[in-house]
Amino acid sequence: MAKQRTIASTVSFPGTGLHTGALTTVTFKPAEPDTGITFVRTDLPGRPAVPALVDHVVDVSRGTTIAIGDARIHTVEHGLSAMAGLGIDNLIIEIDGQEVPNGDGSGLPVMNILKKAGIVEQNAEKKYIEVERPVYYRDDEATLSILPCDEHRISMTIAFDHVAIGTQYASFSINEDSYEREIAPARTFCFLREVKMLQDQGLIKGGSLDSAVVIGDDTVLNEDLRFPDEFVRHKILDLLGDMYLLGRPIKGHIIAVKAGHAKNVLFSKQIKKVYMNNGRPLKDYKVSPRTAPALDVNKIMKILPHRYPFLLVDRILDFQPYKHVTGIKNVTVNEPFFQGHWPDVPVMPGVLIVEAMAQVSSVLIFGESGEPDGQLAFFMGIDKAKFRQTVVPGDQLVIECEMMHLRHNACKVRALAKVDNTIAAEAVMTFGLLDAPSN
Repeated sequence: MAKQRTIASTVSFPGTGLHTGALTTVTFKPAEPDTGITFVRTDLPGRPAVPALVDHVVDVSRGTTIAIGDARIHTVEHGLSAMAGLGIDNLIIEIDGQEVPNGDGSGLPVMNILKKAGIVEQNAEKKYIEVERPVYYRDDEATLSILPCDEHRISMTIAFDHVAIGTQYASFSINEDSYEREIAPARTFCFLREVKMLQDQGLIKGGSLDSAVVIGDDTVLNEDLRFPDEFVRHKILDLLGDMYLLGRPIKGHIIAVKAGHAKNVLFSKQIKKVYMNNGRPLKDYKVSPRTAPALDVNKIMKILPHRYPFLLVDRILDFQPYKHVTGIKNVTVNEPFFQGHWPDVPVMPGVLIVEAMAQVSSVLIFGESGEPDGQLAFFMGIDKAKFRQTVVPGDQLVIECEMMHLRHNACKVRALAKVDNTIAAEAVMTFGLLDAPSN
């Protein structure tokens, strides 16, 4: 079993904060097992402590800030990424100002000082967040997902409309060696055209060509880059640091597209909601006892004309003719549409969620015996359609449909598609009712 880690001795280094421009000294001290990473503001009365946890994030303006009351610590992500990369679980970080020194804008300053202190194992088992089912977050063009994996891996894609960056992709298994060699040296970056705006916002007061990669209109202003794809590597560094605010390392494959601090933090909170309860992994998933379905897949295939790959109902749990019906669709990574939507970030297309809702809705016109009552339902229209969360491999869609209006030749149905009792999609659908062809 892997053991928790801390440092062997106390070490310090001074420096200037990237955003505040303030000169501060940060001191790293060993900490007891199961205490986590804690910042202490030694310059404030009472030396207030702020645990490095995602619940304490108060700002994500070009960096991640944590706080409790008036005790704020800016730009924690670079240092936290070094702790994550080195596998350090427990640490006390004393700081006599409000921002961690930036150094050269990479993870090297904190990594080097921690290695100088010496890293030691503790007599306590390391605790992980072990991903057993996917978690997915999407906001505009930014997407983050985490999939089950025996290691901690991060795959990142970024895209900028600038010749110096363009589209970059990198993927690394995160361990001490790969972090030191491939990720820690990658520096933060900004565009020259943004400098005045950021300074007007009270940011990058400590910025210079020695503390960041600065990108002009056509080229990089620094003498050289440390990697051809240094920009995407630094985004991985940021994500690693932001997600270490979960309070423990992860076993899972994180796939990120156009991520940033705000998205990283929201994604981390989503993971915490799924996998953590008061700092402990949720292991008490309750499985309902299996009951006989109203219609199993064999019966469904006798009464619905759809076939592979377009039969999107696995089971009808219950139904009352012309009133309501509940069905399920189990979403697996083997679905053929995931080959193109999208291979790296698999998401069930919204149009297929609607199709699954329509197929379940059509059961409403079945008779008590589970046979079509002389009619078939044909999809004619949709209204008030909304998609509230993504559906990914491993999810189970529970589709609830209720008859709103019924005439001899048409009906209107309200349908909800839920994942874990949370609405993923909803719509009001209209069907035409035609006589079933006689055999």
